[in-house]
Amino acid sequence: MSFTVRAITLDLDDTLWPFAPIGERIERVLDAWMRMHSPATAAAFPPEAMRALRERVWQQNPQLAHDLSALRRMTLEAALRDSGGDLALLDAAYDAFYAERNRVEFYPDAREALERIARRVPVAAVSNGNADLDAIGIRHLFALQLHSREHGAAKPEASIFLAACAGLRCAPGEVLHVGDHVDADVRGASLAGLRSCWINRVEAMWPHDDLAPDLHFDTLAGLADWLEAH
Repeated sequence: MSFTVRAITLDLDDTLWPFAPIGERIERVLDAWMRMHSPATAAAFPPEAMRALRERVWQQNPQLAHDLSALRRMTLEAALRDSGGDLALLDAAYDAFYAERNRVEFYPDAREALERIARRVPVAAVSNGNADLDAIGIRHLFALQLHSREHGAAKPEASIFLAACAGLRCAPGEVLHVGDHVDADVRGASLAGLRSCWINRVEAMWPHDDLAPDLHFDTLAGLADWLEAH
């Protein structure tokens, strides 16, 4: 398939790097941090209990589904408060989380592919997560970044895709959204009027009959190759 792409919007977690290892490390780092700075909290909320608390906080605050940072802070605050810990530790605990959250390991192809893509067209990061492009060291590869927290709504809401297109000064049909998630990325972007590219690293089957991605690759390098060829 051949069509014009004037700009790209790009998902981050599980598109440029796997998130599962980050999540596992966050649990270990927070547990070690609590054991050092708030032993009562570590005793009351070992990793499994902290995970359950986080899920409970998220379920009780669906209005914040677009703001993972706020939900994480609320979880840490609840853990400190419920264990009799010092709430003055909240900012430092969050900083420990955030530093680990932004220690990412790119998929083998992804960093070079991103650089190749960014040389061709402007790229906007569009993410429901809270990755910090400056901390990760790739901010220079993006024309803009739009997180659901600052936008006020998360993918697959059409508004976040359309806001990114406006920031790129392109019509939706001129923008290709690239991501791993079938619904939040591909279906959401398609219904908002963007072109879509599914990065399917796990060889999953496409589940929808009513629409399909415009492009489908098993690596981001596949998209970089396509752009260079077209």
